Amino acid sequence: DQRYINVYIYAAVEPGTDNAFALILPDANGVGMQAFLDAFAKTIAADEHVALVLDGAGWHSGKTLRVPANITLVPLPAYSPELNPVERVWLYLKQRFLSLRLLNDYKEIVTAASKAGKRLCRETGRLASLTAYPWIMKVKP
Repeated sequence: DQRYINVYIYAAVEPGTDNAFALILPDANGVGMQAFLDAFAKTIAADEHVALVLDGAGWHSGKTLRVPANITLVPLPAYSPELNPVERVWLYLKQRFLSLRLLNDYKEIVTAASKAGKRLCRETGRLASLTAYPWIMKVKP
C-alpha cells in the first residue's frame, strides 16, 4: 500500500510552561502559516509581544507573509533543530501517540493528531519539561 495523506501541525509553545497553541492544517505553505499567525496573534494579551522561534522552512518566511504586530519571527540558523523547543514536542507526540499507526483517511489523521495534542496538554508539566531548554530559561524574562 503506497497511499499517503499528510496533515501538518503548526504550533507555538512557551518554553518552561504548559502554554501552547496549535492548528492542524492540510498543507505546509504560506497560506497555512498566515492562518496560523493570524489565529495565534488573537490569543496574545494586549500587553504582550511574542518572539516566535522557527526553522528555515520556506513557508515560515515567504514574501507575502504578513506577520502580526504582536509577533516577531526569530529564524534559527540552518541545520539547528536542537535549538527549537517545539522539536522535542514533535518527537514526543510521534513516539507516544502517533507512530506505527495506520489511519484510513484525512479525517482520522486529524482526529488522531488532535487527540495526541490534547493528551499531551493533560499531562501537567510535560510540555514545560519538554521545552525548558537551559539556554532558553536563562534568557526568558
